[in-house]
Amino acid sequence: MAKLSSYKRVVIKIGSGLLVDYATGELRIKWLATLVDDIVALRQAGCDVVIVSSGAIALGRRILGLDDGPLKLEKSQAAASVGQIALAPAWGKALSARDLTAGQILLTLSDTEIRRRYLNARATISTLLKLGAVPIINENDAVTTMEIRYGDNDRLAARVATMASANCLILLSDIDGLYDKSPIENPDAKHIPVVDVITPEIEAMGGAPDTSYGSGGMATKIDAARIAVNGGTSMVIASGERMSPLSAIDNGARCTWFHASDKQVAERKKWISGHLKPEGALTVDEGAIEALQGGNSLLPAGVTKVSGAFELGDTVLIENAEGVKIGLGLVAYDIDDARRIIGQHTSKIESILGHPGRSAMVHRDDMVLRDASGYSANDE
Repeated sequence: MAKLSSYKRVVIKIGSGLLVDYATGELRIKWLATLVDDIVALRQAGCDVVIVSSGAIALGRRILGLDDGPLKLEKSQAAASVGQIALAPAWGKALSARDLTAGQILLTLSDTEIRRRYLNARATISTLLKLGAVPIINENDAVTTMEIRYGDNDRLAARVATMASANCLILLSDIDGLYDKSPIENPDAKHIPVVDVITPEIEAMGGAPDTSYGSGGMATKIDAARIAVNGGTSMVIASGERMSPLSAIDNGARCTWFHASDKQVAERKKWISGHLKPEGALTVDEGAIEALQGGNSLLPAGVTKVSGAFELGDTVLIENAEGVKIGLGLVAYDIDDARRIIGQHTSKIESILGHPGRSAMVHRDDMVLRDASGYSANDE
């Protein structure tokens, strides 16, 4: 694979267990210094660097004296709040020792799912990079809830990578890549060095979403890969437990590369395809599916059922009668009006609603369809 320095912009996600020694609750200062050396080398080669850093909760729980084990939401939020006060200066000190400036950004799921906030966050990242700073990004766990959160920094990092138009996403974890089954439970597990397409077989290798054989779980890493590659970003899963982990990747350390899609995708569609929390669903008939696959918009006549609590402009799933996901899109009606016009010809919309409406339930420009690797948009 290409050297990391050959990429114009990289996002590096760092697992909590790499940055914090769980036995003591202390930062791994020496390890962090070698990572910063690697970052300096990338910067000197002309590569922009964005960091997505875990570790706030791990640091905060030690400072607050919280017991080991799962934390209730309110204690997790408190630990994150205290931990961020410790994490940000650590990054600032480590980077300033090599004449680099850190800039902190805390994001929530809504900051990436709501278009206006997504664009604001992207602008901040872009400005920091133009000014020569290194953005340090984490989920704002002090205010997120169980229902509205990423819950892992793998998928957050993938969203940040597409947001920042990065060429490469590096997931540093406690495992050196993807295996055909858990290497912890199966000594004969086979390492997968390269993934060209994320097939159902590849998804199955990640296990259930709550199964982990790496920080954050391999399933979330495959989710992250799908978001990244469909947005035009290559991704690598590599062990970060060794010193100078980025140099190790360049020197041939075992890892797994996911190749970026070569499709030309508009930025707006990259944003749509990365959505994790659609507000509802539209069930469509076979005729509509054929029309969508032919490049057409979704008309009310082809919709047989609506569900959820969506409003105009929200992201919704498009699925067939069996619940198989066909695509994602921005809906042109709120759910009450959508219920009234499903199955109806476009010419009847005004008489049903009492005012003119859009001809499409979801316009083709606001839609991405699912292919073998996930949601992608063919704009070639």
